[in-house]
Amino acid sequence: MEYRQLGSSGLRVPVLSFGAGTFGGAGPLFSAWGQSDANEARRLVDICLDAGVNLFDTADVYSDGASERVLGEAIRGRRDAVLISTKTGLPTGDGPADWGVSRSRLIRQVEAALRRLGTDYIDLLQLHAFDASTPAEEVLATLEILVAAGKVRYTGVSNYPGWQLMKALAAADRYGRPRYVAHQVYYSLIGRAYEADLMPLGADQGVGALVWSPLGWGRLTGKIRRGAPIPEGSRLHETAVFAPPVEDEHLYHVVEALEAVADETGKSVPQIAINWLLQRPTVSSVIIGARNEEQLRQNLGAVGWSLTPAQMAALDAASEVLPPYPHTPYRQQEGFARLNPSLV
Repeated sequence: MEYRQLGSSGLRVPVLSFGAGTFGGAGPLFSAWGQSDANEARRLVDICLDAGVNLFDTADVYSDGASERVLGEAIRGRRDAVLISTKTGLPTGDGPADWGVSRSRLIRQVEAALRRLGTDYIDLLQLHAFDASTPAEEVLATLEILVAAGKVRYTGVSNYPGWQLMKALAAADRYGRPRYVAHQVYYSLIGRAYEADLMPLGADQGVGALVWSPLGWGRLTGKIRRGAPIPEGSRLHETAVFAPPVEDEHLYHVVEALEAVADETGKSVPQIAINWLLQRPTVSSVIIGARNEEQLRQNLGAVGWSLTPAQMAALDAASEVLPPYPHTPYRQQEGFARLNPSLV
């Protein structure tokens, strides 16, 4: 297993990490992801650790906290061997204090997560979404309190707009608060919007990407093809409404390019899709999920080898889409492109 620095921090993380959204399995969305109980979760953790995957990602909203509880049980007795990443900020109820990252809620949610996980510290705490109602200075000051108390080691965000992330980083520098070192983002061969603003921001500011849904919400498993129905057992039957959108024709074009590379390499479509991400700038770790041991071992096969430059170029070309304004002219017009050749 290869390890990389998480952004500009001193924390070293494996290039593959495990997403524990499949643990617990409560509710219409998360039950479709997976329903691993503590025994199955412990087995999956065993396989991860044997392969060098020691970072496990969860969130308080995953199965109403059941994911954190099951993960805590699965790592019991070996806390020092693992890194725990969890997220908070999304609504967990209907009350006025049940959403966001105000000081009172952030402290309360961290304390609750620590109880569920059965630990006294979180290696990486990420704000699950941008909260427009809480000033960045309040959030940063609260996080500093949690870091100083030893309850949180590193901080990051997830699904943030670029300008709000940059505003928070500037505020951290201004007041001497701990900086965000990670941004958990959606990024895949059928979802490359991350590259327009967030990737250059991450490269410039030392914010590492933790990639969620590297297989495009299950669309890049190799089972979805042009002219064929969604296979039985696919979670898309229950969860497509929550998935990042993609045009069917674009999806099929990318899948066909992946299949061509699979024929050349002998690797599977998911392994190729993940390996492509591992060669992209700013990516610190790709979060893989698995409902069972077979899926996990298949995804672990994405490391230990690399796509060739020609194969990367073929996948780049097949998956590229024209970014929205103001990025469009930098791709289409010579004068703009000359000013910023790295964007072409």
